[in-house]
Amino acid sequence: MKRKAFSEKDAALVTKQVLSAVAYCHGKKVAHRDLKPENILLVSKQNTEIVKLIDFGTSQVFAPGEEMTQGYGTAYYVAPEVLSGHYTEKCDIWSLGVILYILLCGSPPFAGDDDDEIFAKIKQGKFGFTGKTLHLHILL
Repeated sequence: MKRKAFSEKDAALVTKQVLSAVAYCHGKKVAHRDLKPENILLVSKQNTEIVKLIDFGTSQVFAPGEEMTQGYGTAYYVAPEVLSGHYTEKCDIWSLGVILYILLCGSPPFAGDDDDEIFAKIKQGKFGFTGKTLHLHILL
């Protein structure tokens, strides 16, 4: 959290590690449901090659093809399907995408003054890169 933005190389290393941990969890039929930078620990300040995924307090064992309905997650990182109340373990992949964006840009793609404003922006699915002319629209 102290680093405002990571280099592309460091962001890739962290993302690869977290994606590997998420793939392992999903392989064991466990959805984390609250991925965020605070739940990713770097083993050392200089080394981004070893990370630890923590805080499985809202995790859930899932059955393949069966949707979850409980509203868990942290506003900036929650997937739009979680907001609709019908989602799968793939909500973790959305959260990891938001984390990658933050690692590269230093700020969240969907920001607001409160959770309701953040949720509205997530549902719209529009975001941009500060200081860049590139703007993306994702279809939800």
